[in-house]
This record gives sequence, structure tokens and C-alpha cells, in this order.
Amino acid sequence: MFVRTFTRLFGPHHFFSSRSSRKSYESRTFLYYGLSMGITMLGVGYAGVPLYRIYCSRYSSGTNVEFARAKSEDIRNMKPVRDRQITVYFSADTYSNMAWNFKPVQTQLTVVPGETALAFYSAENPTDEPIIGIATYTIVPPEASKYFNKIQCFCFEEQRLNPHEKVDMPVFFYLDPEFAEDPKLFRANHIILHYTFFQARHEKLSIPGISSTNIQPATS
Repeated sequence: MFVRTFTRLFGPHHFFSSRSSRKSYESRTFLYYGLSMGITMLGVGYAGVPLYRIYCSRYSSGTNVEFARAKSEDIRNMKPVRDRQITVYFSADTYSNMAWNFKPVQTQLTVVPGETALAFYSAENPTDEPIIGIATYTIVPPEASKYFNKIQCFCFEEQRLNPHEKVDMPVFFYLDPEFAEDPKLFRANHIILHYTFFQARHEKLSIPGISSTNIQPATS
């Protein structure tokens, strides 16, 4: 019901700055994208997911029902910035240990600041075993992150897919109207939202020099 109440359609028109400015900005944008993906794949790993979850909770990202309820009135009162259309591109990949097939259902949407939008990602478990996954995300350019508000999404929460199960996962979001007023983003006509899925691991922590077989239960 909440999603149906606030979901809007998007216009097809793309707003661009001058050709030279756009080319320069796009070069920087995709450089940021490449660096972000490299850092994500090499430095984050599944061990970094708890840190992302803390960030997500603190800054009202990810699936956050309380945040959605608290912001519902603000969302209803938002004034869309119609003369500033932004193309959001969606991309996806999986970490090396994840067997899922994961991709965006749509490659792009055109949105305006101050208006909600709904997108979907598709995940499939092609194996004969159940797999639990967890996703992190990257937004490019980084300056747009503080204006990219996800009311509902699947990031930072464990997702279980049974053998050969396929699901569509929603991302319900909006750009804060203040996006249009940020001088660092005057030439930003597109945003990249990239998700990476990892296979969740539930392993006991080991203590160096101590084997679990040597641990005896306490007796009274």
C-alpha cells in the first residue's frame, strides 16, 4: 500500500548541459564508477557488510520501515523540480563466491528531484542448493549519495533463494529536491546505482591456537 501510494511515473525527456561540459563530466563520472567498483570488489568483501549496514541504518538507507513512516509526510509535501530531469542507470554484479544470476530489470529511468520512483532487480538461484545473499550498493557520483533516498530496498538484509527460485527485488527511492540546488551537481545529468550481491557466511570465529575440539563444556 505504501509503495502504491507514492510511486510516480517518469517523463521521457533527458536534460543535458553543453556538449563539452557533459563530456567532461561523464569522463569524471565513469572514472569514479571504475574506482568505486574496484574498491568494492577488492576492499569490501563480505566482511565489510556489517559496516555498510551500520551506515545504512544511520543514514536512513536500505530497507527502513520506520524511516519510511517518519518521512511519509515530507514525501507527500515534496515539490518536484520539473526542469531538472536526471537519468538513473542501474547496474549489478555478484562477488566471486556468489552463484546467483543478478541483474537490473530496467537499465535506466528518468526521474526528477522531489518525485518518487520504483525500480526492480532480478535475482535467480540456478543451483540445487538454497543460498543466502546480502547486497551492498554504490552511487556515482559520490556527491549524489546524500540526496539519493531509498525508502525501500533489499540492500544490507539477508535474502534467501531456494533452489532454482527467481524473484524481483524492488528499489523505491527519490532524489531530494535539494539535489537541484547543489553547485557540485549542476552538471550531473545522470546517476549510477550499482548493487553487488555476496553470499552470506555464517561461520564461527576461531581463536588462534585453540581448536574447537579442545574446548570442553563447563561443569558445575
